[in-house]
Amino acid sequence: MPMQGLAKALAAQLGELSRAGLLKGAESVLCGVIAPRDGHGPRFLIEGEGDKPFLRMNANNYLGMSLREEVIDAEDAAATNYGAGPGAVRFISGTWSPHVALERRLAAFHSRPSAILFSSAYAAIMGLIPQLVSKKTAVISDELNHNCIINAISLAAPAEKRIYEHLDMGELERCLDETAKSCTRAVIVTDGVFSMRGDHAPLDRIMTLARSRDNAFVEGAIVVVDDSHGVGALGTTGRGAEEYTRSAPVDILVATLGKAFGVNGGYVVGDEILIRYLRERSPFYVYSNPITPAEAAAAHKAIDLLDSTKGLSLLEHLRAMTARFKAGLVRLGFETLPGEHPVAPLVTRDSARTVALVEHLRRRGILVTGLTYPVVPRGDEEIRFQISADHTAADIDAALAALAEMANANVPLARAKQH
Repeated sequence: MPMQGLAKALAAQLGELSRAGLLKGAESVLCGVIAPRDGHGPRFLIEGEGDKPFLRMNANNYLGMSLREEVIDAEDAAATNYGAGPGAVRFISGTWSPHVALERRLAAFHSRPSAILFSSAYAAIMGLIPQLVSKKTAVISDELNHNCIINAISLAAPAEKRIYEHLDMGELERCLDETAKSCTRAVIVTDGVFSMRGDHAPLDRIMTLARSRDNAFVEGAIVVVDDSHGVGALGTTGRGAEEYTRSAPVDILVATLGKAFGVNGGYVVGDEILIRYLRERSPFYVYSNPITPAEAAAAHKAIDLLDSTKGLSLLEHLRAMTARFKAGLVRLGFETLPGEHPVAPLVTRDSARTVALVEHLRRRGILVTGLTYPVVPRGDEEIRFQISADHTAADIDAALAALAEMANANVPLARAKQH
């Protein structure tokens, strides 16, 4: 059989991944939602677990938008009016009125001239970075940037690629000064919020530094920010890391509709000429179907909700639940990182301890994400909790009570400390 040789080679590679501890393993299949009741938020059913309810603390649905009735109704109505799918790529006949309306709404939400939708934020970054790179472009990237940025830079093959130590503005400045000697354009790219840690880039300082080096490059120093975890989860009105750091507007902002907005898709906002160029030249836009008209309508409704008094209330509740959980971790003697973002890492610094805690929490009906060596460097092992506006005080206290059982059982813990 022609596939036997390939199958054997792939099986060998899977074996290597297994021995290295890099296999993700079987995926949990969600098969139902139990509505909030008795002071608790929603619970989820998992295939193979019967009617056991699970508290979901490993989702990006920071504002609970995916389960909000208004968002679901908007999607249902649009599916009825426009069908289940777009039917074509945008430039043929796949552009529907909800796509255009959503792009205008996103541009207005971020106070930018224009916006463009992609099938995901991953596709947005992959479709953006290579279009910004010429034969004399330097790309300068934070070492903890998301995988999509790493792969986009590889695809772009810039003349110079520099990686600066996480949040190290001195090293970023040196990278700019060094690449100015040989390049005509610099592209500084960073996550707004770093998804594994919940910390944020100092966008105010990055923008000041970029503007101070504009004249060193014939075509300027451009700042690109992927704030997929920041928009809708950080800042007084949910405008993300820009708002939180009181930064000047970054040159090009990328974000997602699939996290705080609870739907699907990604987008780029920026100058009109940039967006026009991407519509013509970005293959991830030109040759891929867009999100469905129904998803666009649902995302539009989610943005409207965020940009309202109800949205401000959701953000306030999210901050309160995040603070309650992080304070509880410290009280129990666990190590975490400070900050308002709802990614709340419990730093274990030990792979075995991480696995034990994740398994214990699952037995207690709590879903979390454990990160162990070699996925993260030895000594940086952690459990990533993600707080949602769907969570109630009772939910947070239930998670802390489950963690307290392990603390009281004398399981070795990381030292109680905040960075």
